[in-house]
Amino acid sequence: MGSGCAEIYAFIITFFVYREIPLRQFGNILRKSLRTIAMVMALIATASMFGWLLAYLKIPAMVTTALLGISTNKIVILLLINVMCLILGCIMDMGPLILILTPILLPVATQLGMEPVQFGAMLILNLAIGLCTPPVGAALFAGCSIGRIKIEHATKACLPFYAMMILVLMLVTFVQPISMFVPHLMAAMGN
Repeated sequence: MGSGCAEIYAFIITFFVYREIPLRQFGNILRKSLRTIAMVMALIATASMFGWLLAYLKIPAMVTTALLGISTNKIVILLLINVMCLILGCIMDMGPLILILTPILLPVATQLGMEPVQFGAMLILNLAIGLCTPPVGAALFAGCSIGRIKIEHATKACLPFYAMMILVLMLVTFVQPISMFVPHLMAAMGN
């Protein structure tokens, strides 16, 4: 509901208040938007089918068994999951990865005693780091395009920030109260 209201508000402000775009361009904008939405929906549909196939073939159970077969140490397994998510986040887009990795890795994380909310925070943080990391890094490319700078310069300038992002990722992964403070607070307020 709020998203629809925001879109109507943006439409009115853009076309009638600021008049930045002529109204005759609305059809062209709508076509481009529909093309983008179609691509996103196709990605989501494909990822959903892939998720169903993974569940049907019991891949999450096999991955859980394989990861727990590598080591019984919770820290080692969580580090492996983080490394895998960081690498995949660097080469794939965030949306499909969420749909693909969640049904595979959530059973592993919950078997290790991780709360689903904490796992979600860890996964999203991993993939968000991938959004600003080459070679795919959509956010990094958009920022470089807007700032009119080379990707190499931006990546070099971001190195200290990458270190801080990894530090925060490790804190979210291994210090449960960091990601569970707000959910626990909300649960306490609800009772």
